[in-house]
Amino acid sequence: MQTILTGHHMEITQPLRDYVNDKLGRVGRHFDHVTSIHVILSVEKLRQKAEATIHVAGNDIFADAVDEDMYAAIDALTDKIDRQLKKHKEKVTAKHRNEKARERP
Repeated sequence: MQTILTGHHMEITQPLRDYVNDKLGRVGRHFDHVTSIHVILSVEKLRQKAEATIHVAGNDIFADAVDEDMYAAIDALTDKIDRQLKKHKEKVTAKHRNEKARERP
């Protein structure tokens, strides 16, 4: 899984990079077919924004979160991505189960 981390109007420090990699590294536990993750961290006055696009087999998943603290925004982003990946995995497995049930006479 390839992780691309970009800063918009801010410099990405090593502790911030480690925190993002640690949080989004857990995403791989739920869904094995994650190809790459592109994370953009940005600062606009008092708004800290974190957004991510995850490329999985057959789909792209996008989420963003805004907070006063960058670490809180990353936590909220991770929660959103986690929920979306679980939902995507359920859809994929349900689809495959239905196809197998139709094949049997």
